[in-house]
Amino acid sequence: DVNEPELVDLNELLTEVVRMHRSRIKEKKAEVSFSGLPEISGFRTPLLQLFQNLVGNALKYSSPDRAPSIEITHRDDGDNWVIIVSDNGIGIEQEYFNKIFVIFQRLHARGDFGGGTGMGLAIVKKIVESMGGEISVESTPNIGTSFYLSIPKR
Repeated sequence: DVNEPELVDLNELLTEVVRMHRSRIKEKKAEVSFSGLPEISGFRTPLLQLFQNLVGNALKYSSPDRAPSIEITHRDDGDNWVIIVSDNGIGIEQEYFNKIFVIFQRLHARGDFGGGTGMGLAIVKKIVESMGGEISVESTPNIGTSFYLSIPKR
């Protein structure tokens, strides 16, 4: 049934996301690493969109001083899987942590980091919340950012 969540293997999903971003990964000499991620209950297409946005942002907002390194890890929090997407990019000032998830809120001028609709993280948040989960962020300017997706195991 199309309306029933399925078990989605995050390793397969991220392999596809990396393929979709292949040219930008190559161009920036980026490293994207993940392994041993769980299968989670959800809808494949929104999950694909979610990770496309997070990996795409990590590539877009990478530091000019170093090659991007993006690591996707997880931990088991009992009732939830916590998926962590970390990068070594330009980071986000703490005062903007809430603003980044609001639709069309930009922290940078449109020309600074190329295109973008200002919808990416708002979409990510909506997808996580539609699964009954939560998203949070930790970041240090010029060091990097980590997004924490807490998703119920069901």
